[in-house]
Amino acid sequence: MEVAGIRNKEAYFRKMVLGGYILRLDLSDVREMTKLLSNATNNLNQIAKRVNADGSIFASDIKDIQDNYDCLHEQAEKILLSLANIQK
Repeated sequence: MEVAGIRNKEAYFRKMVLGGYILRLDLSDVREMTKLLSNATNNLNQIAKRVNADGSIFASDIKDIQDNYDCLHEQAEKILLSLANIQK
């Protein structure tokens, strides 16, 4: 019960009866990807506002978008590899 991170005895028993096992995942990679996605979305929105306001976009803006999406891709690969290694 302690290893599974469940403090409520009834909840633990219910999980064991219904599922037979408890899977505890480290979701820190998913949280990091969510943060990166939020940053990329915010940057894209700021660029879209500027383009709509004065019609200009800078090469540095495009580079920032590319860098953000590269980070997102790397994080997604890391998560997928971690999930592929989970065994019953």
